[in-house]
Amino acid sequence: MSLQSNPNFAPDSSLTAPDQGLAIHSETLTIPPIDPALGLPIRAYLARPIAQPAPVVVVLQEVFGVNAHIRSVCDRLAQAGYLAIAPALYQRTAPSFEVDYSAESLALGRHHKDLTTAETLLADIRAAIAYARALPGAIGSGVGCLGFCFGGHVAYLAATLPEVTATAAFYGAGITTFCPGGGPPTVSRTSQIHGKLWFFVGLADPLIPIAQIEALEAALTEWESDYCLWRYPDADHGFFCDVRASYHPEAATDAWQRVQALFATLRPPAP
Repeated sequence: MSLQSNPNFAPDSSLTAPDQGLAIHSETLTIPPIDPALGLPIRAYLARPIAQPAPVVVVLQEVFGVNAHIRSVCDRLAQAGYLAIAPALYQRTAPSFEVDYSAESLALGRHHKDLTTAETLLADIRAAIAYARALPGAIGSGVGCLGFCFGGHVAYLAATLPEVTATAAFYGAGITTFCPGGGPPTVSRTSQIHGKLWFFVGLADPLIPIAQIEALEAALTEWESDYCLWRYPDADHGFFCDVRASYHPEAATDAWQRVQALFATLRPPAP
């Protein structure tokens, strides 16, 4: 168990550069459902290295959909040697949903977020994992998960899946206060998390008060989870997204390097 919480942020120059610049292939495709009772075909964006075996990482969107920023994250992961897939989490209510960062778009994205349920979100993530792992070149016994904003909350849910062994959740709000679709808050599922979970949050984020950060850490500690909680004192909500006003380059760079260190655990041991 790790109790690293990074209370005093400073960029770590000892971490290696995250992107190897590999040639990649990317496409938008349709994933078949894994559970006929819950699933339906969903759109997804896929990016992978062209000529290198790659561990699978599921990328989970902000409330703004699988937009250019989420696609760019998938591309960066592929350039770094991962097979990245981003399922459309709003497929049931808004197929092909993709909006900008205006106030109107935020309200619309939150509307569709409120129509999701934990059960269907997990079914769609399982379908994305099954599809990606069956592709030629997919390797590794474990799967990574990377989520931002609403996707950070959903990543915490996804960390309960047996296939997911490394999760990076960025500023997932409401984990201690609600669960998509209702019922006990998502933090109540902490005991089901069996892999590594790293949570990234800005201390200037109005959507995640300090009390919620402390409650989240208390739950992870109580269940002896393998976690790290990275706090960035001057960073706001959305600090990783370079097309949002809240973008914080230093925090984003540090966090991305740490994500690469986490996902390196997905690679099979060298012979």
